Amino acid sequence: VQLQASGGGLVQPGGSLRLSCAASGFIFADYAIGWFRQAPGKEREGVSCISSIPGSTYYADSVKGRFTISRDNAKNTVYLQLDTLKPEDTAIYYCASRRFICLPPMKEDQYSHWGQGTLVTVSS
Repeated sequence: VQLQASGGGLVQPGGSLRLSCAASGFIFADYAIGWFRQAPGKEREGVSCISSIPGSTYYADSVKGRFTISRDNAKNTVYLQLDTLKPEDTAIYYCASRRFICLPPMKEDQYSHWGQGTLVTVSS
């Protein structure tokens, strides 16, 4: 099982980025994919999750209305669109997998496999 997160970078406040999580080695359509982030000096927190069930998504209150999660099962990829970025969104973003559905609130021990992380820096 492999998860590969990409798409991070440096962006100004108010800007946008699109993160990708490419998966291999398992039946992607049967898995929920979650995005977590860890800011310097802080604990890792769950940001968003998309279930294997079409249309079932979850967002943390801190990103609701600004981030959008989607998946393309044909490409074994989940996307996280980050809009209206704020300096407090600066963090390493990780994707992770669990069977079938998201289970809010998102906790790390719910997820069995993790990607390596991609750094998002929001700064002027």
